[in-house]
Order: sequence, then structure tokens, then C-alpha cells
Amino acid sequence: MAKTSKQKKEALAKFDKSKIYSLSEAVDIVKQITYTKFDASVDLNVRLGVDPRKANQMVRGSVALPHGTGKTIRVLVLCTPDKEQEAKDAGADFVGLDEYIQKIKDGWTDIDVVITTPNVMPKVGALGRILGPRGLMPNPKTGTVTMEVGKAIQEVKAGRIDFKVDKFGIVHAGVAKVSFSNEMIVDNARELLVTINKLKPTAAKGTYVKSVFISSTMSPGIQIDPKSVTN
Repeated sequence: MAKTSKQKKEALAKFDKSKIYSLSEAVDIVKQITYTKFDASVDLNVRLGVDPRKANQMVRGSVALPHGTGKTIRVLVLCTPDKEQEAKDAGADFVGLDEYIQKIKDGWTDIDVVITTPNVMPKVGALGRILGPRGLMPNPKTGTVTMEVGKAIQEVKAGRIDFKVDKFGIVHAGVAKVSFSNEMIVDNARELLVTINKLKPTAAKGTYVKSVFISSTMSPGIQIDPKSVTN
């Protein structure tokens, strides 16, 4: 514990918690204060001025990160037999329907993305209580309910991520790995933030993006000036 405490003190000494930094400055600091022995994730937390309890203020979508996420994405495709070969050719890790629906009902969720076709959604809908809380439920708005399963798989594997505001009005998303160059992390973070800005609900009043923090796994958060992203 003493070692962790020492590293935390060193990290906190490298930036001013009361200061709001530009995106590029914040990325540079995050790389300096990450002490994990593994390739840590770089995460964004964006607090929005919306009320997620109201349907007309829900913010959700997907974005293709220019440099990918650095993660290996495990994709399950739930489809009828006529789409199975297309899914396999595109690189899906698991392909099928009834057997995987049963596996999920039995507790299996060792996947990162679920893609399905519209014609099997009545069956997949029964998994909502299991997949929903884990952020795995397919949705047409995020491109995971589609007849173009091959294209969807390729986009996910290339670095497309889905995001959704939580009940506290915050969007959490992993956008890179610490091993990425500063420029790559900035590009990915900017792409997500610009996309969130474009999805501002017309019903949202007042300040839309209230705060933005960037951090790596187990590091303190650095506050970012949203204007440094949009300008």
C-alpha cells in the first residue's frame, strides 16, 4: 500500500487539480501519471446537462475512433443461418442463434459487442434484462441491429464504440491505450467529444457539456476545457 500511496502522491504533484487543461495538455499529463505495469486504458467521463429519465433528453450513439481502441473486441452475432457465413467471413468470434441465446440465459456474457439482424429481435429481446445492464443489448441507433452484419462487424473491430449517458447524466467511454501516441489519444478523444456535441437533444436547456475529465486506469482524473476540443 505504501508504494501505491507514493505513486499517487507523485501523480498528484504533476498537475493542479483546480486547473482546467486543454485536451492536449491533459493527455500529456495522463501519460506522465500512469504507473500501471500493464497497458492502461484511457477513459473519458463527460457530464452532460440532460435529464436521462426523459426520453427526449437521452444521449446515445456510436463513433468510429480514428485509431481504434487498442482492445481486442469479442463479437457475437445472433442471426439466421443465411447470415452466418457473412458474419464468419467478417471476423465474428461467435455466430449462431438459439444456442447462444440459451448460453446467455445460463449466465454467459464473455463478449464485448452483440450484433443481430432485425428479423431475430423478437428472440433477442428476451435477453434485455441480462444484456441491457451490461451495455450489450443490440440497438438500431448504434448500428448493432442491421442486415449488413459484415459491415457492422468490421466497424466494431476497427474501433467503433457505443456510448450512452447513464442515470447521473454522465457518458463514460474508453478511447485509447496509454501506449498510443499523444496525437492518437487526442484524435480519438476529440472524435468522441465532437460526436457527443452533435447529439445534443433539442430539449436540453442550459449548458450541455458541463465537465470533461480524462484519466487512465487507476490514475487521477484531469479536467479538460470543452472549448479546447470544439475550437
